[in-house]
Amino acid sequence: MINIFMDDCRKRPEGFTLARTTEECLLLLRECEVNILSLDYDMGPEDYSGDEVARRIVLEGLYPREIYLHTSSSAGRKAMYELLYSAVPAGTVLHNGPPGNELLAEIAAGVTAI
Repeated sequence: MINIFMDDCRKRPEGFTLARTTEECLLLLRECEVNILSLDYDMGPEDYSGDEVARRIVLEGLYPREIYLHTSSSAGRKAMYELLYSAVPAGTVLHNGPPGNELLAEIAAGVTAI
């Protein structure tokens, strides 16, 4: 089981697999069992935005155990949250913001429950 951090420019937090493009993120979601997914919205001019990943999660049923929205775009966070909120199954927790420092420290130390 892996944790995915999708972002085109931020540094990968310890304990996460980095996806620099929406296609990399979708490939990981399709191929791996995912515990935590942290999504950015603005993925650069040559890529789709994070709401395309949110849309694919819903359409293809690619739900991880938890989803965080770490984007600095308030409009992007709102768009992704609204896409996901109405469709999230019982086994997935959706957070309308980034993972906290305590959780990031636990993941880095390898002590989070999977």
